[in-house]
This record gives sequence, structure tokens and C-alpha cells, in this order.
Amino acid sequence: QVQLVESGGGLVQAGGSLRLSCAASGVVSSRNAMGWYRQAPGKQRELVARITSVGATYYSDSVKGRFTISRDNARNTVYLQMNSLKPEDTAVYYCAAYRENMYYVPPQVWGQGTQVTVSS
Repeated sequence: QVQLVESGGGLVQAGGSLRLSCAASGVVSSRNAMGWYRQAPGKQRELVARITSVGATYYSDSVKGRFTISRDNARNTVYLQMNSLKPEDTAVYYCAAYRENMYYVPPQVWGQGTQVTVSS
């Protein structure tokens, strides 16, 4: 059974920081590209950041320079460090696993999501 469990969400003031974690189990491993998505109320889910099995990263323009995605393959965990948070970063954040490094197709596995709320 493949599982992704997110943690680290919460309420923070604008300008603050949070670090999200995503612990993977089952068949998800260091061979899988991983991503963080978010969905705000009334909006579509969007890709925030992505990291391949070899550590290549991608960031959406809205978070570039503020967020950092990383992975610890020994712990099978992916992180999203979020700095300089803005109220528009408020959303449910989801961890996702792609099939191997096939990040050009939709992820195969999703976590349950963690709420991030940024107050102004």
C-alpha cells in the first residue's frame, strides 16, 4: 500500500515560514519524482514545486525564490520550506508521487493534504 503523509501545515503570519514534510511508504522510493501542489478555495489545484530522483527542481513563478523543495532519500521524505509567506499562499498543500521520473504525466499517488493559512 502506497502512502504519502503530509505534516507541518498551520497558521502563520505574513512574512513567516513553515516547513512541510511528506513521508512516503510502500513502493514510492528515491526513484520517484515528487511534487508539492496546492489548492485554494474556488481555484484549481496547481503545481508548486517538483523534484526528480536526481534532485533537479522546478518551481512555479509564484513561489520561486521563496520556497525550496528537497528530499532525504534515506528517510523517504520530501520537504517544502516556505519562506516569506503571503496571504495568497493560503491553500491546502498536497504531496504527490510520480511514476518514476515521469513528471510530465499526472502524479500516481496523492497525500491527504495539509492546510496552510497565512494571515495578513
